Amino acid sequence: MKVFKFGGASVKDAEAIKNVGRILNLHKHEELIIVVSAIGKTTNLLEQLIDAYWNENGMKSIFEEFKSFHKTIIYDLNLTNSTIFHTHFSALEDKLNTNKSDNYNFEYDQIICFGELLSTTIIAEYLKENAFKCEWFDARQVITTTNKWREAKVNWDATSTHYTTKVSHLLDSNNILVTQGFIGGTDTNQTTTLGREGSDFTASIFAFVANAESVTIWKDVPGMLNADPRIFNGTVLLKQISFKEAIELAYYGASVIHPKTIQPLKNKEIPLFIKSFIKPLDDGTMIQSSMIYDSKVPSFIFKANQLLLSLTPRDFSFVVEDNLKDIFSILADLNIRINLMQNSAVSFSFLIDNKYDLNELLDLLNPDYLVKYNENVELLTIRHYNSETVNRLAGGKTILLEQRSRQMARLVLKPDLKK
Repeated sequence: MKVFKFGGASVKDAEAIKNVGRILNLHKHEELIIVVSAIGKTTNLLEQLIDAYWNENGMKSIFEEFKSFHKTIIYDLNLTNSTIFHTHFSALEDKLNTNKSDNYNFEYDQIICFGELLSTTIIAEYLKENAFKCEWFDARQVITTTNKWREAKVNWDATSTHYTTKVSHLLDSNNILVTQGFIGGTDTNQTTTLGREGSDFTASIFAFVANAESVTIWKDVPGMLNADPRIFNGTVLLKQISFKEAIELAYYGASVIHPKTIQPLKNKEIPLFIKSFIKPLDDGTMIQSSMIYDSKVPSFIFKANQLLLSLTPRDFSFVVEDNLKDIFSILADLNIRINLMQNSAVSFSFLIDNKYDLNELLDLLNPDYLVKYNENVELLTIRHYNSETVNRLAGGKTILLEQRSRQMARLVLKPDLKK
């Protein structure tokens, strides 16, 4: 059995869904679990709807746009079983007509799931009407999680049990099972989500509990590239890398794979393929245990619009463990993720995305620390670097901070505005 994951771009409209059918036709004699994200930009539309629900303003027009968008696809695919789609629309409308709780994140999870519920229902119905032996199932009844809304943690034992009792027998009469990415459920049947872009993680969860042969993530790129082609010219396909290398690249910001996806697969030695839904017969990238190919090609990860802060204790004491504990506590309370950090005897510097409330952060730091910061800086990470590559990519920019290890070079750069 294999697990396939199709993201929003691969099911963005009726023609894209037909292409999913063509890809599955290449594997028509295999047992498959198909994990699907919400269609296209549906998640963004639902987030607008959630805000409107929370603020009690403008829900109707957004809800109608959401319905119209999906109904157009249903019509374009000539699907006839309208009752099953109406059930989801009615359930969402009923939710919008109930009083909200005082927890925004809880309400987010209860509404955002309808993107995946509808996309998978549409795809399952399309496959059935085109002679595929297919069954839909609700991931919320299988993936059991904590109630940490918007970033739930998986209960692996319960999930494994539910897969065995609720899903595995469906393959007795079907070779394709369709389910939702991104969502799970508590043991009290409340919907949870696994974090944004969590559909990749869903695919690895099902592969783990089903002891799958492999996972394939279908994307609009030929595989995992050594750099973002929108930023770097002459990108190279990484045809084969190790789980360890993939985790490193994901951690430092490579956008092809969700960081949580790799570990369950590594634990059971289940290979992960990243392939193009545009050219499905191409090999793509294979991620597995062997590290023999890891250092063949350098990889480049670029983060723009960064904020570099440097803190010095106001009493000019050394930066010690108590200082770091206080700083990290402040950052954790504000849900701020550090992209890079470095300390000296009397200062601590860290780099973050320039998307947080800087004034709120400064208000908490200023009582105990002198704070200096640089805005609009860039973070360049080079995996398997050499000095020539570092010098070439940093040329014309001021290096504010630099870290190097045997495999990794990381540079915080300030563009030279005079040039």
